[in-house]
Parts: sequence; structure tokens; C-alpha cells
Amino acid sequence: MNAPANLVITGFMGSGKSAVGRLVAERLGRPFVDMDAVLAQRLGMSVPDVFARLGERFFRREEAALCRELAAQGGMVIATGGGALVDRANREAMAASGTLVCLTASADTLWERLSGTLDRPMLGSADRRARLETLLAVRKPAYDEIPHQVSTDGLALEQVASRVEQIARLADAHRERSLVVRYPGGSYPIFLTHGGLAELGSYLQSRRLCGPVLVITDSNVGRQWADPARAAIEAAGLSCHLFSFAAGESSKNLQTVQNLIEHMVATGLGRDTTVVALGGGVVGDTAGLVASLYMRGVPFVQVPTSVLAMIDSSVGAKVAVDLPVGKNLVGAFKQPHLVLVDTALVDTLPMAERAAGLAEAVKAGIIADPKLFEMLEGESYELGEVIERSLRVKIEVVEADPFESGRRAVLNLGHTFAHAYEALSHYSLRHGEAVAIGLVLAARLAASRNLCAEDLPSRVRACLARLGLQTEPPAAAPEAVIAAMRTDKKRLSGRLRLVLPLGIGSVRVVDDLSEAELLQFLRENGAAPA
Repeated sequence: MNAPANLVITGFMGSGKSAVGRLVAERLGRPFVDMDAVLAQRLGMSVPDVFARLGERFFRREEAALCRELAAQGGMVIATGGGALVDRANREAMAASGTLVCLTASADTLWERLSGTLDRPMLGSADRRARLETLLAVRKPAYDEIPHQVSTDGLALEQVASRVEQIARLADAHRERSLVVRYPGGSYPIFLTHGGLAELGSYLQSRRLCGPVLVITDSNVGRQWADPARAAIEAAGLSCHLFSFAAGESSKNLQTVQNLIEHMVATGLGRDTTVVALGGGVVGDTAGLVASLYMRGVPFVQVPTSVLAMIDSSVGAKVAVDLPVGKNLVGAFKQPHLVLVDTALVDTLPMAERAAGLAEAVKAGIIADPKLFEMLEGESYELGEVIERSLRVKIEVVEADPFESGRRAVLNLGHTFAHAYEALSHYSLRHGEAVAIGLVLAARLAASRNLCAEDLPSRVRACLARLGLQTEPPAAAPEAVIAAMRTDKKRLSGRLRLVLPLGIGSVRVVDDLSEAELLQFLRENGAAPA
């Protein structure tokens, strides 16, 4: 998006979109566009008359066209009609153009504001109050998808405008973009920023998370980022507690979960507590499981601090801890309330750590985004774009299969091999490093079965090597690798299921691989013990 970002204000009728938008535009020095007013001018009649004479369907077509027109521009403050962004295509077009804010209010507040009006065609009913409540309930899932939420209950116009202005200024300062993940019964936003951690408290409030906050981190991340996170939360007027555990995969276990829950009880934290995971995949998994279990579930927020977690583990709702017999064997699906990706948090990571995270981006490219793969093959890439494109691949998959019953299996590309080698290394091998090895082995196995072009394995290997990743497996007996793979939780009726690439941008799940075939493959392609 080359033009300055738009600020798009939406919400139910009576929420104050036009009045707030006009005031915010004045404060920001931007042009203001009231979509309903523009449509009325172009059509030569009021919005109620358009509904009465030409019908709602005609109005929605004109409204959608205007959404596309405005989304192609920039630098404006736009107040939409109440139903404009209920349409998903309109919502996505506007989201691509800038920052979206939804003004909310209770049904009682809205009725107080609207009961004396006669120019609301969507309230055309004998029982206008009942119609308001029904329409509000119907539109709520769409409104909930708007990344920033501002309640207008009990607030004066100037107060609401100040909050919206703050959101706009912060979004511009941190180059904010947003994505939405939908799942059965709800949705949550992913905020892509550079420097957004400094406004963590504001992001929590924008998702109506106003209770006490428990930040869970580890001994490595906590040294650098725990205090800034706490300061950002407390600056928003929220109380903040910290809990740190020893860094590393060895802490991702049930004992750590128990320690955390006992700490929450001792601290007196209730069901209004928000658990914030500030760290990489280990922290996200552990904190997410705690949030799913404590008092039968409390709100959960992901603030990933590694490239790997930003690209992969912070999105998709899968949280789990390890047992001595295998990885991620005790877990749950816990949808976060939001994910805050702040690329400034990885600016100082060692190159090896950044490279390990990029293995997941290579995986995403192989699964469904050839352009992403080509970017990573090239001489240079922009990390923010790599993260965003990788996330879009994962979002498409998890929305289609939120509980891992089918399509989502493709995200395990390279992981069955990876988890085995991780376990055999006693987790001295980084997850991303293991994934890189797994991707190469998956490509070689696909080639051995004539499922892909002969040159695909070398192309995958070259891409990963360019990023500085290990591409050959460490020394291990093939029998030991297979034994480790037997604990993989993705086995189906006792059979191993592997995801194999058919080409860049296409994969297939196979479950007809015998252990004899796999053993022979590993003898030919896996590093045998010295």
C-alpha cells in the first residue's frame, strides 16, 4: 500500500461513526468521507429513499463499489454505513487499505440514541426495539472481526474521538497491518507491527480485555522484554503480574503448568485474568495450556518473540506440553483473543535463531505460496512481508480446518521427521533446524515415489542452505528414527501419515508408507551413526 493508510470507522447505527469520524479527521488533518452521505449525493436521494425506491440489494451493490473505490485511495478518515463492513469482501478491502475501528454500544444505549429517529430504514418494523436487538445480534460476528474495538457506552463524543485518534496515531507510528483468523463461533486479529509492544496495554483494551494481566515468559526473553511489557500494560491502567520459567524445551511440561496454576491461585487471579504469552513457541504452548485449564479457561493473548513463533506457533490455537515419551502429547485447542506481532522484538536475535524461524516460512511457501518460496530463494527479502505471507498461508489452512480433522494436516510438512530428530537430539536441535532437515527429507521421499520433479529436493535444500540452515540429518540409527516417529500424535490407525511436496505450492498427505519402505529410505538418506 503506497498511499498513507486510511482510518475506517464502522459500527452499528447510532454508535457515532459520522460524528466521531468528522472530529478525528479534524484532529488528524485528514479529509473525512461519510459513505452514506457520498452515496446519497451520487444517487440523488437520501439513504431511506434509496431503500424505499430501489431496495436494499441495490444499495448494497453501490456501497460495495464505493468500498472498493475508497480502499484504492489513502490518507482519509472514512465513516461507513452500519452494514457496509458486515460484508466480508468489503471488510477485507477496507482492512487492506488501513486501520479499522469498530464503535460499540449496548442495545440499551443504542435504543436511547435511536428511539426518536425516523430515518433508519433497517429499523422498519412494528417493534423497532426488537428489530434493533435482532439486527445487532446478526451483525455482531462481523463487528467482532474488526481489529480495534471502542466502547462508546457512557462516553462523550470527545472521549470516543480521543480513543480513536490514539489508535490511528499508534497504528501509523508502528506501521500496523492486521489480519483476521476466523474459527467456529468467533474470530481474532493478528496485529503486524514494528514497535507495537510499547502499546500492549492499548491493544488489550481494544479487544475489551480490561482485567488483571499475567505475563508468562522465560528466563531469556524476560531479561529483555518483561519490563517493557509490564510498563506498557500498566500505562494503560491495567494491573500486571509476571511469571518466568527456565528457558528451553525441557520446561515445556506438566510440572511447569502446575507451578503456573498454583502461582495464579496464590496471587488471587480470577476468571477475568488475561494470560499473555511473551516468548517463543515453548512459552506460547505452555501459557496457552495454562489459559485453557485455569478456572476452565481465561482469555489468552500471544506476543511472539521469535520468528518461528510469529510465523507459525502463535496462530492456530494448538497448545500443548511434552511428556517424557513424546512431544506435544498433552494439549488443547485454545483460541487467542489477539496476536501481537512486533518485528522489533526479533531485530536483535542471533542470525541462527532468525534462520531457524524462516524454515517455517519455507514450509509455507512449499505448501501454498510459490512467490514466498521464490522470495526466500533470492538474494534478499523483507522480513515483515515474509511473516505476513507465511501467516496468510497458515490462516487459510486453519480456517478451513480449525480442529485438525483434515486439511490442516498439510501444516505438518517436514514435522514428522523433525520431531523425531528433535527427540533423538534431546532437543539440542532447534525446532526450525529440525524442520529444515524434515523438509529436505520429505522432498527426497516424494521424489523417490515419483510424486515430484527430480530437482525439487535440491531446490528445497539450496533455499534452506542459503538461509543458513542445516539440511542433512544428524547421525542416528534409522531404527531409532522410526521408533521416535511412532510416538507422533498424527498417526492414523497405527499408520504414519506424512505430508509430501508435489511441487512448490502443492502438497499431499500420504498414509500408505510402510515402515519397511521408510526404513530403506532412511538408510539411503538419513545419516547413519558413526
